[in-house]
Amino acid sequence: MTNVLSNGRLRPSRQRGHHPGDETQAGTDDLTETFQRTVAEGEHRLTRSWPGLLSTGVVGGLDVGLGVLGLLLVKEETGSSLLAGFGFGIGFIALTLAQSELFTENFLVPVAAVTAHRASVLQLLRLWFGTASMNLAGGWVITGLIMVGLPKVEPTAVGIAHEYATFPVGRAFALAVLGGLVITLMTWMERATESVPAKLAAAIAAAFLLAAGSLNHVVVVSLLAFAALHAGAPFGYLHWLAMAGVAAVGNIIGGLGLVTVLRLVQVGQERIEESRPGT
Repeated sequence: MTNVLSNGRLRPSRQRGHHPGDETQAGTDDLTETFQRTVAEGEHRLTRSWPGLLSTGVVGGLDVGLGVLGLLLVKEETGSSLLAGFGFGIGFIALTLAQSELFTENFLVPVAAVTAHRASVLQLLRLWFGTASMNLAGGWVITGLIMVGLPKVEPTAVGIAHEYATFPVGRAFALAVLGGLVITLMTWMERATESVPAKLAAAIAAAFLLAAGSLNHVVVVSLLAFAALHAGAPFGYLHWLAMAGVAAVGNIIGGLGLVTVLRLVQVGQERIEESRPGT
C-alpha cells in the first residue's frame, strides 16, 4: 500500500510486521545456531574411537606440513615474509576442506561440548593429548620428506626456525598468546557460517597472521623447528621442547582465556543449559 503526498508523488507505506528489535532477535538466533553447531561438532570430536582421533591428528600435522612447504618455497624465491604468509595458507585450506584438526583448534569446540554436558573432562584431555602428539608425529615425518626432497630450502628453514629459537621468553610468550587467540577465533568464525568460501577466508586470514606475524603456535613452530633440525639446525630437540612448552602455555591462555571463556559468556548460561541433555 502507498500514501499520496501533496505533490502527487507516491510514498511507500511502512512495512507491516517489522519491529526495531527484529535485527537484535536475528543476531540472537544466529548466536544460538553457532553455539549449537559448535556443541554438535565438539561432541563428535570427543566421542570418536582412538583410531579415528589419532588418524585425524596425523593428517592435521601433514596438512600443516604442506603449509610449511608453501611458506619455505615462497620465502626462498621472494625473500618476503608477507608473501610467504599467503603460501602458508595452503596448509590451512587443507585443514578446512579435509576436516583434519590441530591441537589448538580443540580449545573452543570440544570445551563447548563439555560445558553443555555432552562429554567429560577426561574425554577432553584424551582429545588434547592424542591430537597434539599426532600433529607432531605427522609434522615430523612430512618436514623430513620436504628437507630430503627439496634441499634448496634448507637454509631458509634453518633461518626461520633460528629466529623463533632466539626469541626472549617474554616475547615468545606474548606471541604464543596471540597465536592461540587467532586459531581459536578462526574455529569460532568457521562454526558461525555454513559458507565454504567464508570458512576458507577465515582459514587463510588466520594462516597469514600466524606466518607473516611470526606468531608462536605450538604445532607450527614445532614443524618449522623439525624442518630445521632435519637440515642440521644449530639447536637440538631439547631446545625445541622448551620452545614448544612456552608456545603451548601461551596458546592455551590465548585460546581458552581470551576466546573460549569470553565466547561462552557471550552465549550465556541460558543457551548453554538449553543445549544440555534432557532440557
